[in-house]
Amino acid sequence: MINEPAMKRVVTFIDGQNLFYAVRECFGYTYPNTDARALSLRICELQGWSLTQVRFYTGVPDKLNNPVWHDFWALKKTEMGRLGIKSLTCALRYRKKRKGYGSI
Repeated sequence: MINEPAMKRVVTFIDGQNLFYAVRECFGYTYPNTDARALSLRICELQGWSLTQVRFYTGVPDKLNNPVWHDFWALKKTEMGRLGIKSLTCALRYRKKRKGYGSI
């Protein structure tokens, strides 16, 4: 039988879009102001775990489509890097919607 370590080491994986929509639904926030590192540290603290790494994944609008949010996420990604968070972004893909037919 394998014994569990006395102190569990944790890597958190955060989906930025899901986190944003959950926070918006629960607390009414309309701005992505969550702190992925603080959230991860708090969860680990409550469980008695040791946080070793935070990884953050999110989609980012294309600069031509939405320059404000594109620039916001570029700055946020830089700041997360300064905090030791490993972040991965990808371009958002949009689907055209036709009236009465849903997404295509």
